[in-house]
Amino acid sequence: MKVRLNEDAAVVAAIKDGLAKNDGYCPCRFDRTEDTKCVCKEFKEQIADPEFEGYCHCLLYYKEK
Repeated sequence: MKVRLNEDAAVVAAIKDGLAKNDGYCPCRFDRTEDTKCVCKEFKEQIADPEFEGYCHCLLYYKEK
């Protein structure tokens, strides 16, 4: 299992900029809770799932099997 950044540098830059403006909360989500703080709860659960392979909600990270 490996987690890496998206290969698209423009996507990474846009998401990181959004994270900086939102105090580390996912710029793709409306609510600001601990569940939406990067790395979000949803992606942590996906990382824990041995069958999951894919991007997090905001496309910043990709989990490989």
